[in-house]
Amino acid sequence: MAYIYGLVVVALFFGVMHFFTALNFKEKVTATLLTLVFIMGALYYNTVQDENAAYVRDVMLRFNQGESLDCAGVEVNSTNFSLSVGTQTFIGRKESSATGIMVIASDCK
Repeated sequence: MAYIYGLVVVALFFGVMHFFTALNFKEKVTATLLTLVFIMGALYYNTVQDENAAYVRDVMLRFNQGESLDCAGVEVNSTNFSLSVGTQTFIGRKESSATGIMVIASDCK
């Protein structure tokens, strides 16, 4: 749906340029294509970030459900690590063998 909105914005942009600027047709098409590429890039970036956020939420949910996770070669579980939601990291507990270890949730499988 966001792609449709992006195309509508580009069409409106081209329409405004067509009627209210002194640019020739080639310059208008170039400006429109650059705007289209920018909007499509922004939409792609948002899609990738949404997928990454969903993945991290899934990792944190699995941790909260008591599963052991493999994070960058470190076994992360609720016995040895605590979850810092704000930074989305797992921090080794003081009384465990993982003291001082910090693992980013996006590095987990």
